Formats: sequence, structure tokens, C-alpha cells
Amino acid sequence: MEKNIEIFLKKQEKCINEILSLKKETIEEIIKKILEARNNKNRIFTMGNGGSGSTASHFVSDLLKTAITEGDNRFSAISLVDNIPVLLAWSNDSQYEDVFVEQLKNHLHKNDIVLGFSGSGTSQNILSALEYAKNNGAFCIGMTGMSGGEMSNICNICLTIPSDDMLTIESAHLILCHCIVSVIRDLGNPMFRYE
Repeated sequence: MEKNIEIFLKKQEKCINEILSLKKETIEEIIKKILEARNNKNRIFTMGNGGSGSTASHFVSDLLKTAITEGDNRFSAISLVDNIPVLLAWSNDSQYEDVFVEQLKNHLHKNDIVLGFSGSGTSQNILSALEYAKNNGAFCIGMTGMSGGEMSNICNICLTIPSDDMLTIESAHLILCHCIVSVIRDLGNPMFRYE
């Protein structure tokens, strides 16, 4: 058991070190777009399935509360995974592929951000929503893993975690969401503003 714990934690450490060396500029781009949305009062929509769905919900929670900085606009963010009756209605009356795109049809405006979390980058309900968003003037951000799947071709920015292990990918997505929120908080504190 001790060996298994050590192997798992070392795998996470290796992944984070690779992200730091290979993906830092992509993380900066995502932060800039998210801040631009906040400053321009555009909305941010998040979505995902399974563990990625919980990350989508968690990130919105952090944007709506933890990322508040004095003197700045508050974020307007909606997790498309949180309204269970709506998800069940679209799944039952149409198909599961439509659960996110149909919600975007109610809410999406030009220049909003749509952020999809998918470990494989191949979840059809995520891809359909991203395609709709892109075709309607939204800025699409993807967080994925493995090969990046089709998501990497659709999104304006796609951050692909350098791993094929779903647990490692999902862990990294949550760490990156916390990184983004932490940086936003630091930038909102005059002590941490680096020009």
C-alpha cells in the first residue's frame, strides 16, 4: 500500500512539473481571457461530465466568491451541470448530447466564454456545446488530457494535461482552476500587482 501511495503522488508531481515547463503560457492566456470577460461583464459558462462536471461546478463557485477582488467587477459565471431537472429533461426528451448546447441557446451572448472540461476531449455533449458557442461568437476554452481529442481543434485555447490517466488529468484540472483563482486574487491585491 505504501508503494502504491508513493507511485500515485509521484505521478501527480511529474504531471504538475510538466505543466509548469510546457503549459505556463497557455495558463496565462486563459487567465487573461477570464479577466477580460469579468472586466467586460461577459459571462463564463462551464461544463463537464462525471468528475469533470464537479470541477465545472467547483470552478464557478470559486469565480463567484473566492475570486472577488475589491474595486473590480464580480464574475458572472454559470455551471451548466448544476440544474439537474434541466439536465434530466433534455436527456429524456431529446438526447444526452444536447444537455449543454440547449442551455447555451437560452443564455449565450457574443463574447461570452464557454469552458469545457473533458479528460478525453471526445465527450459529444461538450463538443456540441463548444461548436455552437464558437459559431455564435463565444470564446471557447478547453481543459482536456490524453491526445486532446476533437476539443483541441474546436477551442480557441485548449490546455491538454500531459497524461493518459483520468485521475491525474482530473486532479490537474482542479489544481489549475485553483491556480487561476489564486492568480486573480493576487492580481486584485495591490501588493501583488506586477506591471
